[in-house]
Amino acid sequence: MESKFLFGLILFGLISCKEQVGEYVCKPCDLPCDELNFNESGICPHCKMDLIKKSALIPEKELIVNEIKIQDGSGEFLIDGGLQEGKQIVIHYYKPRNLKSESPVLMVLPGAGRDGDEYRNAWIGNAEKYNILVLSPEYPERYYPGFWSYNLAGMITAVEINDERTAMASFKIVKNPNEWIFNDFDRIFNLTKNKLNLKTDTYDLFGHSAGGQILHRLAIFKSDNKANRILSSNSGWYTIPTDIEDFPYGLKNSYKSGKDLDFSKNLVLFLGEKDDANETRGDLRSSAEVDKQGLHRLERGAYFYNESKKIASKLHSEFNWKLEIISNIGHDFREMSKAAADYLYNVEK
Repeated sequence: MESKFLFGLILFGLISCKEQVGEYVCKPCDLPCDELNFNESGICPHCKMDLIKKSALIPEKELIVNEIKIQDGSGEFLIDGGLQEGKQIVIHYYKPRNLKSESPVLMVLPGAGRDGDEYRNAWIGNAEKYNILVLSPEYPERYYPGFWSYNLAGMITAVEINDERTAMASFKIVKNPNEWIFNDFDRIFNLTKNKLNLKTDTYDLFGHSAGGQILHRLAIFKSDNKANRILSSNSGWYTIPTDIEDFPYGLKNSYKSGKDLDFSKNLVLFLGEKDDANETRGDLRSSAEVDKQGLHRLERGAYFYNESKKIASKLHSEFNWKLEIISNIGHDFREMSKAAADYLYNVEK
């Protein structure tokens, strides 16, 4: 009897919601609420997912490559892979209601899940608060397979592994920098800037976990970019800028030499205080090579920063890299995103 009563309540709720005609929906979840419309943003009362604008639900297959349409709120557009022929990149964006031509632009690189929509969503509140245009590139696994195509920015190929958590058995280094994904970030910025007639000449970068790995390597291997501030957050392991260690753990046998490094870029190692030995979230790579850097992310990030500072000092190079440890946060991209927003855009802090 009780189950029938509860079923009746749920059915009544679904019927009542269906009568609403609004512009908000939940993401497809294969439940009856997929067909519902809501008048306001919030949480779906049935599947508990965030409600988003209908306009943000354009299936990827309906997106046209290089047709860039950006409206207020959340959405996506699709671009080609540049010199990576036949590949495509989905750009998840959030455009605040009061965006100005001089408003800041932030590019957010997701972790190993490559869930650009979720990382974009984590910035929506602060995008409105600080009036930031947020762009989050998603590199689909089918076009960019394996951690070497994403975390390592496509700098290696023909990878053979016994276990992703231990060592790569063999690989080839891609020595043509034009084939690395580092080149996409300025390109995405330029395409968006031109589309919206923005006046800003630079953009900021935030990447967490795998995204953080990409960004510290960007500062090493492509320092001539348009990024202003680069926040590399909670990376699993690092390429140390030394000629002693073999690439990708160091620079030996890569096209870059330690004496050619530019440490003047505004790279920030943005680390969670609790992303330590007690943290269980995320997959942490372990091997003889990376364990030299430490046994957890906080330790490895500090090691990378300190070793880089020593190397820059020996080279008598300008060193603008910073280390910021964020209290009471572990391997949590949402909380680190909030901290990053205040760090970058709260002028009253």
